Amino acid sequence: MPRDEGELSPEQFRGAGSLAKPGGRGAQPTRHAPPQTELVLTLDDNRLASLVFGQFDQHLAHIERRLDVLATARGNRVVIHGEQPAAAKARQVILALYERARAGEAVTPGDIDGVIQEIALQGNLFPGDDSSVAPGNFRQIVTRKRGGVRARNKAQDDYLRTLQTSELVIAEGPAGTGKTWLAVGHAVSLLEQGVVERLVLSRPAVEAGERLGFLPGDMREKIDPYLRPVYDALYDFMEARTVERGLATGMIEIAPLAFMRGRTLTRAAVLLDEAQNCTTMQMKMFLTRLGEGSRMIVTGDPSQIDLPPGQQSGLIQASRILRGVEGVGHVRFAEGDVVRHDLVRRIVAAYDAETRAMAEREVGAAARPAGRPATLAGTRE
Repeated sequence: MPRDEGELSPEQFRGAGSLAKPGGRGAQPTRHAPPQTELVLTLDDNRLASLVFGQFDQHLAHIERRLDVLATARGNRVVIHGEQPAAAKARQVILALYERARAGEAVTPGDIDGVIQEIALQGNLFPGDDSSVAPGNFRQIVTRKRGGVRARNKAQDDYLRTLQTSELVIAEGPAGTGKTWLAVGHAVSLLEQGVVERLVLSRPAVEAGERLGFLPGDMREKIDPYLRPVYDALYDFMEARTVERGLATGMIEIAPLAFMRGRTLTRAAVLLDEAQNCTTMQMKMFLTRLGEGSRMIVTGDPSQIDLPPGQQSGLIQASRILRGVEGVGHVRFAEGDVVRHDLVRRIVAAYDAETRAMAEREVGAAARPAGRPATLAGTRE
């Protein structure tokens, strides 16, 4: 088991003069700086320790950035410097990652973010609890190829819970939050457990600001480019030969949204991706295809609507109309729930900030009396 080698008191740590502020090696502490601490943690298995630390200690560097501490690896030992609460949290994160590695699970920067959020959530539920027990309360989906895939944050945990308890789930949020990927994983798990007999995957064929013209080939070849993200997720959760066999036998069906009218889908896991590009009539038509023993998942990003001007998004309308309807679950992801890449989170946040600023400027312009020019900030009228 991992073990703590010891902890220096704040007085001893300041006397050592090794660190005043995480990220500033060798800097001297300021008079009013919060008390610093040093924790030493030893991981028994060198191989697992290398997985936890990452190549060239990149995972430790990620923990440093997220928790504002300094973590230095020395063989299978890691020395953590920082303010006491942050250092204790970093220790919990490393212990949790070690348990993940021991269980054969992946350790990636996204997994680190998920562990940090889970520990933060546990801290809110149990304030003052500095237990070093690794977290493991987030829900997971299990498939034959990938084994267990655990939610990385509270929003994904709520998403998996909603998928497990609701017949129809509408998930909205920015790119990179795992909406489609987890939906496909959940659908595959339902198929493998025998809850449903087939998968039906659909997506509106709307170009993102481009005109691709007529595409060659049969129906599957025409719709394949639009469903590439769904295919990628399928191959993540299922063996390639199983996917190809499922497509050949009809166990996995690629159904263009325009061709769904008049059907009743029974004992199927039905996924509609990029639903923000559905019209209101298309959305109503799709939702009413739900048959006995089926589960339906609708995912989309309301900030990336590619419909022609003047057409309302069916996703936005459905989310509003079906709010509170029994059996319908709603999940909304925010920019802080992005797990694809830390830079993606910052990009989404920057765009959201610009959108809010534009809305505020429009409100300010509408509130000014007609014919009165705007004054510069800091000048007198």
